Amino acid sequence: MGLNISFISGQQLRRTLALLAVAGLAACGAAPSGDGFNDPFEPTNRKIHAFNKGVDRALVGPASKGFGGVPEPVKRAVGNVADTLDLPGDIANNLLQLRLVAAAENTLRFAANLTFGLGGTIDIASELGLPENPTDFGETLHVWGVGEGPYVELPLAGPSTVRDTVGSVVDVALNPVRLALPKKEATAATVLKLFSRLGDRDRFSDTVDSLLYDSADSYAQARLLYLQNRRFELGKAGSGTAANDDGFIDPYADAPSDASAPGAASATTNASADDDFIDPYEDPYAQ
Repeated sequence: MGLNISFISGQQLRRTLALLAVAGLAACGAAPSGDGFNDPFEPTNRKIHAFNKGVDRALVGPASKGFGGVPEPVKRAVGNVADTLDLPGDIANNLLQLRLVAAAENTLRFAANLTFGLGGTIDIASELGLPENPTDFGETLHVWGVGEGPYVELPLAGPSTVRDTVGSVVDVALNPVRLALPKKEATAATVLKLFSRLGDRDRFSDTVDSLLYDSADSYAQARLLYLQNRRFELGKAGSGTAANDDGFIDPYADAPSDASAPGAASATTNASADDDFIDPYEDPYAQ
């Protein structure tokens, strides 16, 4: 779920982005705590987490179950279009990261799906063997050497870090599709992406419900899962390893499956993240 800032004027938007960048990137230099988590805002984060759980229980969860009744081909088409709409932003970030091969591959994916995939409803690019290279401005900041900063939980959006929060705001504000499309079409694209996220919530309902409602400490569990997966994702994209970008060791990254690490709610969360790791926030149609 993204932040809707389409109502902000251009001048206000530039001022807001500048303030967020200065404040956020300054905070990214903070050192992590001894347990591998830099979470100085934990009391506030927990309150936001409780709010997010309430929203999920009352609105998002039931809505996702309703969307789950939609025929699978329709859900897949919605997910494919949402992925296609993300590609111009991915291409821009690929270029900012100087990953020219990834930018070229995403450009070919966008062209193939938009033209031969009936406006993106069919993922013809994957059928043609064109790899997908999803990315975001948070990863761009990582490539530029910016540390992840403190862990934060955002209202409605969920787990994040200061760096990824700044990245998300930039991605939404400067999304090429949003800027290029007329207002009505841009709004329709946003609604489509929200439906896609409901599809994600329904597809991973067992995992998300277990995390939120069956865990002894759902906040700690969500924090662990997010940070593990995000660090692995960035390490894999950059060097093929899950090295932490702030230069410290995740105490759970290489823990054996029967380890009883502090703060871990189950053996699953103690296991090292790998290609079989299921992220409840990951797009199920991104292959």
